Amino acid sequence: MAKKVLVVDDEKTIVKGIRYSLEQDGMYVDTAFDGEQALEMASNNRYDIILLDVMLPKMDGFEVCQQIRDFSNVPIVMLTAKGDDMDKILGLEYGADDYITKPFNILEVKARIKAIIRRTSKSDVPARVLTFGDLTVNEEYRRVYYNDKEINLTSREFDVLEFLVATPGKVYSRSELLHAIWGEDFPGDERTVDVHVRRLREKVEVNPSEPRYVRTKWGSGYYFQA
Repeated sequence: MAKKVLVVDDEKTIVKGIRYSLEQDGMYVDTAFDGEQALEMASNNRYDIILLDVMLPKMDGFEVCQQIRDFSNVPIVMLTAKGDDMDKILGLEYGADDYITKPFNILEVKARIKAIIRRTSKSDVPARVLTFGDLTVNEEYRRVYYNDKEINLTSREFDVLEFLVATPGKVYSRSELLHAIWGEDFPGDERTVDVHVRRLREKVEVNPSEPRYVRTKWGSGYYFQA
């Protein structure tokens, strides 16, 4: 089945180029040119991934991202200005899974989209369900439950949790997590890991300041306490 992508940017030439390139790869592409239109389309349609520019008319990309997170965990990739680190950090704070810096190479965009869709698509292997006390992680359906209540994680938050629960007790440095989850060629820095770990703790921990599951080994990195 063709993957469905929403591309949001007020620069129509950029939208046109991305749309053409993705459609050449057999994807179905919807487009939006302002924040309100993007939010409406995300509310009324089911997408495999959303490319979302930061600077938009009517409602900026941060606000759109935040409101989408109220009803969906669809992967969101923010498009940010070159060298604007604050945009990148804010995007992650508001629930974005990744970011791409403008100007970008369309081949990079396509590679990033395909990697995220592969990672978030359901597999055909039997479900692997891991339970740790009150926390349950279903790896096939990429769902997490606490006391049988589903927790709405973003794609990247789930990736971080899934990677850590695979080897409970093993400590990973921020650099190791960045390369394992975001890839060797990811242009961001280790603050990306910190942002996602903090957001993950806010969702899966009763007391995020004293985490039970996602723990810190001071001076070394992060690990999962089974």
